[in-house]
Formats: sequence, structure tokens, C-alpha cells
Amino acid sequence: MIGTVAIHEEHETFRNELASVAVDGRRKWVYARQPSGRYYRARTVVSWFLLAFLLLAPFVTIHHQPLMLLNVIERRFVLFGVVFWPQDFYLVVLIALTTLVTLALLTAAVGRVWCGWMCPQTIFMEMVFRKIEFLIQGSAQQQLRRDRGPWTADRVVRAGVKHAVFLTLSFALGNVFLAWIIGAGPLRAIVTDPPARHLAGLTAMLLFSAVFYGVFARFREQACVLACPYGRVMSALIDRRTITVTYDRRRGEPRGKPLKDLADNANRPAPGDCVDCHQCVTVCPTGIDIRHGVQLECVNCTACMDACDDVMQRLDRPRGLIRLTSEDAITAGTTRWMTGRIKAYGTLWLVLISIVSTLLFERPDIDVLVLRQPGTLFTTMTEGEVANFYSVQAFNRTATARTFHLEVVEPRGATITLLGKQDQVAPYSLSESRMLVHVPASALSGTTTPIKIVVRADGVLAQKISTSFVGPGRDLP
Repeated sequence: MIGTVAIHEEHETFRNELASVAVDGRRKWVYARQPSGRYYRARTVVSWFLLAFLLLAPFVTIHHQPLMLLNVIERRFVLFGVVFWPQDFYLVVLIALTTLVTLALLTAAVGRVWCGWMCPQTIFMEMVFRKIEFLIQGSAQQQLRRDRGPWTADRVVRAGVKHAVFLTLSFALGNVFLAWIIGAGPLRAIVTDPPARHLAGLTAMLLFSAVFYGVFARFREQACVLACPYGRVMSALIDRRTITVTYDRRRGEPRGKPLKDLADNANRPAPGDCVDCHQCVTVCPTGIDIRHGVQLECVNCTACMDACDDVMQRLDRPRGLIRLTSEDAITAGTTRWMTGRIKAYGTLWLVLISIVSTLLFERPDIDVLVLRQPGTLFTTMTEGEVANFYSVQAFNRTATARTFHLEVVEPRGATITLLGKQDQVAPYSLSESRMLVHVPASALSGTTTPIKIVVRADGVLAQKISTSFVGPGRDLP
């Protein structure tokens, strides 16, 4: 019993420290070997599409609107060509919540597939910056030997070229990231106009560039392990039934070299399929040993699976010693992954998808907001009427100019005078105006009277608005 506990404690010692951080807090640089294999090829194809989306989305337009815009400064968002104004912020929040639940559902079911396959940080690090590093500084072994050796002319030139390329790419990414926030047009103005005219935009661009350079040149996997809240929170959603990158201990243990002479090794137990070659460790971008089990640093990139499959193929053994499966499937042979938690997440996801889809489908093409003019009460007219000032905001969500008309249906006899004659809204634009509502004194029900206004867009009923009308009540002579 004591021996079993000691073995267990020795096996679990890896949890006392992060793979890329020493016990004393010093950084342990990860020299990840360049992966290859079927999963890496599939991940490369996926990254091509995601890189094209990340780099081109702010500049591709649909009906003169960018494909993607996240203007948090003006609270204006464009998602796949659909414009969301500040009045649509509840929809933006619901879409963000739906995205978060989607990630939670995916993580609980199939592990951190987002981290290894779709996260922008992983895509740029592994598919762009690290490939450039391999091209300039050679393989991981060459980088390790060069960094531990003296500063020769070759090392200085290679390091200088690499960091110059990294800085250039980081500056380009800073421009693209800024375009995601302010749009392609304002970015073009910052780039072409004199710098003094856009100091705030230029400062933001430089700050973004510095952050990208720091992450990809120095921080690297630490961004996933130490800084990213998703990695911390979503790792807690993984349990024994989650399908994730897993080492088959029953097949692989005990580790050791193949027995060549069975006669000389008759008293030794036959080793498992794992030959302890450490190929799965050297290829890992976060520096972990997947054979210890599922760990916080694992991003499900499947690089270790490719490395192990290559070794198994050369040894004429079945592939899949490290594969996408669950802990329960390895230890107990059960493959049931539809847990109560996944069902709960799935139900919540379906509810949110239904709500968001319904709200988007029922959202009017033209949305008119009528508010009483702040700081005003009422005006008594000579014709025996009472008037209130209102502000009118009209949002056009379509690609064509729209004309709208306001009409009071309750109380009877009320009329509208639109000030400024602003009853047209340009495509994807906001129109602001004022109007004066006249109500006969006899139609007032008190100091506050509810009124109903209908909005007709191009002659078609588009919206019904309920608001209040302030008057003197029955004291009016």
C-alpha cells in the first residue's frame, strides 16, 4: 500500500509546476519541434481559412458595410454584414452569451478544440510566426544549440532578421486589429494623413503592434497558460468523459525498448507500445508530457498524436497510442459522452439560439425611437390644444434609403408636426429630428396621457410606439 501511494505521488509530481515555468519562477523556454502528419495538415487547412477571415474581414464589404466591425468606442457592431446600433446592444449581449455557451458546450464535449484549432493566438503563433522562425533559425535542435552557444555573427544575423520580420508582421497585425475596431475607412485615413492629425489612432496602432510582438516573440505559450481566462475557466469543464487528446496507458505501459531476444528477457515483463522516445514531448508547443494525463497547458493541438503515430508506423504497430478519446474509454472501455452537464449546456444553447434567431428575424428594417424632449413640459396652443416636443431617432438597417411617416392613433384628434422635414433615412444610417405632437385638451385624461404612434415605412406599417404625453389635466379652461 505504501509503495502504491509513493508511486502515485511520484507520478503526480508534474502537477506541482507548469511545464514552461520552473519551481523558482524562472521561464523554461520551449523549443517545440516542427510537427507533421495528417492532423497537422488538417489544422493547416483550417488555419488558412481562419487567417483569411481574420485578415480580410474588416476590409470586405457587404452593401457598403464591413463584414466584421467591433467598434466598442461608438457601440456600433457589424457581424457578417448585419449592423447593430447602440439600441441593439441587448442583441449583441445575447450573441456574445450564445458564443460563450457554444464554447463551453464544445469544451465539455470535445475538449479545448477552440484553443488548438481556432484561437487567433494559436493560429498566428503556430502557423505564421513559428514557421518563420523555423525558416530563419532552423529546427528546434539548431535553435537550442545556437541559443546556448556564443553570440557569433551567424547568430546575430539570424536573430536580427527574425525580430525584424516579427516586428513588421506585428505592425501589420496592429493595423488589421485597429481596422476591426474603427473600420477600414478611418484606418486608411490614419495611414495616409499626416500623423499629427491622428495621434490617438497612431498611438493605439503602435500599442497593438507592441502587444502582438511581445506575445509572439517572447510571451508565446505563456499567453495560453497564464494570461488567457478561457484556458483557466474552460479547463475546469473537462472531466473523465470529455473527448480530448489522451494517452492510452493500458496499451503503452510499461514503457521501454522492444525486447529483441525473448530468451534473454524471459523474466522481464513485456513492455507496452510506448518506447519512451519523447517525440510527443518535443513536439508539444507548451512543453508538456501528455503521458501524465490531461493537463491545464494542453491546448488539444494534436501535434503529439501525429508524432506518436509516426513512431508507431515505423515500429509496425497500430496508430492511436495517443488519440482523441476519453479517460473513461481508456480505463473502463465506456464511450458514453452525453452526460447530464452536456445535455444542460445543449438545452441552454438551443434556447439561446432560438431567442437570438427570433429577435433577429423580427427586428424591423427601420426602427424609430420616440422620446419626450428632456427638460420640457407642455405648451398650450391658441387653438385649444396642448403640445409636447419629442425627439425622433430613426435607424435604417437596410441597404436602401427609406422614408417613414409617423401618425398618432390614440388619442383621437392628435396630430404631428415634424420639425426639419427629416423623414428620410440613408442606408445603414441614423436620422435624428424633432416633432411636435398636438393633442386636443378634451382628449387629455390627466397630467399624463398615454399616446400611441404608428410608423409607416414606404407606406407599410412597420412599428407601433407607446409613449406618454404631459398636459395640465382638467384644469385647462
